[in-house]
Amino acid sequence: MSLPLLQVPGGPELFIIGLILLVGLVVFVAGLAATYWVYSDAKQRGNDNAVLWGVLTLLGFFIGLVPGVLVVVIYVFVGRE
Repeated sequence: MSLPLLQVPGGPELFIIGLILLVGLVVFVAGLAATYWVYSDAKQRGNDNAVLWGVLTLLGFFIGLVPGVLVVVIYVFVGRE
């Protein structure tokens, strides 16, 4: 009877873990890019709440992709006035 080697996951498990990490990295980078865009756009338009919009966007993407995109959509329709 042989002992398992430290119970290291095999090919399919590593692929799934790598895919999850890749999706998380893409959401993280998209969140940073959207935060930068919202903040710089609000600042360029002279919005006094540019920092608030940036923080809200970052928090939205911290929660998840859908809330982050929702904050950006709200900014486009409400905050760009």
